[in-house]
Amino acid sequence: MRKRGLLVGISLACVTLAACSESDNYGESAELTEADATTEAAPEAMFEEGEEIAEQASTAPDTAALETRPDIPITLPRMAYTYDYGFQLDAAEIAPLQERHADMCEAAGPYVCQIVSQSHSGNVEDGYASGRLELAVVADQAREFGGRLGAAATTVGGEQVTAGITGEDLTGNMVDTEARLRSRIALRDRMMEVLRTRQGSVEEIVEAERQVARINEEIDQARAWLEEMRGRVAFTRVNIDYSTASAPASSFLDPVTSALASIGGILGYLLAAFIVLASIAVPVGGAIWGVKRLLKRFDPPVEAEA
Repeated sequence: MRKRGLLVGISLACVTLAACSESDNYGESAELTEADATTEAAPEAMFEEGEEIAEQASTAPDTAALETRPDIPITLPRMAYTYDYGFQLDAAEIAPLQERHADMCEAAGPYVCQIVSQSHSGNVEDGYASGRLELAVVADQAREFGGRLGAAATTVGGEQVTAGITGEDLTGNMVDTEARLRSRIALRDRMMEVLRTRQGSVEEIVEAERQVARINEEIDQARAWLEEMRGRVAFTRVNIDYSTASAPASSFLDPVTSALASIGGILGYLLAAFIVLASIAVPVGGAIWGVKRLLKRFDPPVEAEA
């Protein structure tokens, strides 16, 4: 009995040791598996990190070049534009459409659109009329305003037959004028400093005053030119022409009617010419007659022949 109990205890101990060894082996294998996974993931992470570093290295020179590049002043073109539109429509619709376009301009306000000139000619009864409207529209809204003009003409049966855009580059003139203005102002300031300090002789002070007056005139003139060019750039000129499709055909009696109507004018010109000639001929003729009378009075008498 004692031998059987001893054998059972030894068996249980062996089973326990085997179980412990298996658990240790499982733990070690799990640790190895995690370590292998970490080892396998490490090269991938290092590869990705290397690609990022390479990309940063490739883009770094360009970025650095852009950051270190000196700022170059860029002068945008200063253009003065002119828009030309032409509409054909019935003679009776020209004046209303012209007034409608003018009302559109006034409704936009003086800071957006201003009427420069407006004219209308022709007789509706003859079937022929024409007109012209000149506007000044703020530059950034000129094209949109031109589209609205065409839409308004379409509503009354008008047709847009011409459209054009021309521009004048005022950049050079404006830059030169600004530079000249700055130099004149600097010179004027130096002359004023001489006058304030009263350094120099009387002749030099008088000459400085003359120079200041002349420079002030140049400054005022340059400022006026500059403001005029700035206004042309800020506001675009929009020219609108209105006309009928064609001029009316002349009839057979039109030349006769025109000749009869001009008879009065012709007679008036003839009478005016006669008056002018008479005003010249009478004094001249009187002077000639008087000279002849005097010559006859002082001439010696002619002796009669024996």
